[in-house]
Amino acid sequence: MGYSLYLLKLTGEALVSDGEHFSISAGKFIAEEIQSVVSDHSVRLAIVVGGGNVVRGLELERQGFERKVADNMGMLATVQNALLLEYFLEQCGVSARCMTAIPMNHIAEPYIYKRALRHINKGRVVVLSGGIGEPYVSTDFAAVQRACQLDAVAILKGTKVDGIYDADPKKKQDAKFIHEITYDEVLQRRLEVMDEQAFSHARNRYKRPTYIFNIFVKGNLARVVRGEKIGSVILEAYPAEE
Repeated sequence: MGYSLYLLKLTGEALVSDGEHFSISAGKFIAEEIQSVVSDHSVRLAIVVGGGNVVRGLELERQGFERKVADNMGMLATVQNALLLEYFLEQCGVSARCMTAIPMNHIAEPYIYKRALRHINKGRVVVLSGGIGEPYVSTDFAAVQRACQLDAVAILKGTKVDGIYDADPKKKQDAKFIHEITYDEVLQRRLEVMDEQAFSHARNRYKRPTYIFNIFVKGNLARVVRGEKIGSVILEAYPAEE
């Protein structure tokens, strides 16, 4: 294959700044971070983007919406973000394709994993939206599912936090940062890194590393891909000591 494919999970908030639903400065920042990684042709990216800057299905459900209606609205929000990211990537000179799990052929390509792989093999970044096309699952679950289908070497979960702590650092000043941990230990210690359904899928089916890091620090995405100790990594098992 000649390259390593990573699945990048982006929060919808990555495209926001100063309270705006969509931000030119934020979009350019994220696109430039991605461009710095894929300019080395040994690395390819598939991206699953959330929609929380526009609609959060769980929040709508709390307000009284039926879950399936709320989730459908959330999936459409991810398509808006994916189109925006595709635009900014193209502006940076990165060949990109927006694909969606929800058929809307006049706007984006349908997600078919073999077609996505064909784009990836040609050096394009695929921006995957619409979750898995069904309600009752999160975009984190969609990221794990796509990582399994596309055989990604790792999931990169770009967030607003530096990684995993043993407690909420906003509530507990002496919370300890965790650089490396196994999937089983995350469960045993009841650490919240993604929703239960998505985490169970990653632990039982994907089994490869998941990195949690701050996507908003310039250069962090490239550092994670280079193997620097940025953020936290969740492993199936610790490497055997030599």
